Amino acid sequence: MKIHAGFTLAYECKHPTPMLLALNIHPSRRVDLLTEQVLVFDRNIDAWGYTDVFGNACTRIVAPAGLTTISTSFDIYDSGQPDIVPEDAVQHPINDLPDEVLVFLLGSRYCDTDRLADFAWTRFSQVPLGWPKVQAICDFVHNHITFSYQNADSLRTAHGGYVDRTGVCRDFAHLAVTLCRCMNIPARYCTGYLGDIGVPVDVNPMDFSAWFEVYLSGRWHTVDARHNKPRIGRILMATGRDATDVALSTTFGPTILSRFEVVTDEIPNGDAPDGQAAVASTATYTTQDCRTA
Repeated sequence: MKIHAGFTLAYECKHPTPMLLALNIHPSRRVDLLTEQVLVFDRNIDAWGYTDVFGNACTRIVAPAGLTTISTSFDIYDSGQPDIVPEDAVQHPINDLPDEVLVFLLGSRYCDTDRLADFAWTRFSQVPLGWPKVQAICDFVHNHITFSYQNADSLRTAHGGYVDRTGVCRDFAHLAVTLCRCMNIPARYCTGYLGDIGVPVDVNPMDFSAWFEVYLSGRWHTVDARHNKPRIGRILMATGRDATDVALSTTFGPTILSRFEVVTDEIPNGDAPDGQAAVASTATYTTQDCRTA
C-alpha cells in the first residue's frame, strides 16, 4: 500500500531564534519513500542536517524574527501489515544486553523510574519474563489512563500520568516505557505518523503519534499502549529516551507554534509494484514534538 503524509507547522519568533528540528522520517524508512521527503521553508533560511546520538536525522536552523512556516509532503510505501506481536520474544539478562541498549533501562526527564519502581515490582514481578510482561504492562497502562486532548500537559511525567490517569499518547508511552524499564526491559520512546488506516476515523484532527519499542530477543519491537492493538501504517520519525529527545522542535528562545496541520492518508489502489519503493530520499532534515500528543 501507499501512504501520503506530511505537515505544515508555523512558528512565530520575536527575535532570530536557533532551533533544532526532528521533522523528517527516520533513516530506516527512507528506502520506502516513493517521492522525496524534504523540509520546505517559506523564508530564506540556511538549514543543515546532522545525526543525533540516537541515530535520528535532525536539522539546525536559525528562525528569523516573525512567522516561519515549515512543511513537507511525501508518498511512502508500506507493507499494509499490522504491527507484529512477538509472543515468543524473550527478555535478556542485563549482563547480556548490548552496551548501546543500556541507556534505555535508565530513568530520564519524563520517565521517572525512581518514583514507579516499587509499584512496578509489586504489580508485575510475578508475570512471566519477556513479551508476557510487556503485554501486561500495556494492558495496565491502556486501562489506567483515559485519552483526552483537553488534559494534555507538556510537563507531565510518567508518574504524573500514573497519578492523573489522563493524558494523550505521549503519556501512555511514557508510563509504559517507565514501567518496562523498572522491570529491566529496555524501552525507548518513538514518534511518527499513524493515520486512521484499517480503523474507524478519529473525530479529532490528525496529529503526530507516540508509541514505544522494547528490546527483546535481540531486536526492537513496536508496542502501543494507547491503542493496545496492532496498527497499520506507522511511519517512524525518531526514537529516544523520552519526548525530550524526539521533540518536533527545540527552540532556544520565546516561540509560539501558531499553525499545526498533519496529514496521513492511505492512497487508494496504492500497491507499489513488486513491493519496491520508487525513490529513496537523501534528505537529512527532521522534527521535534512541540505538541503534547
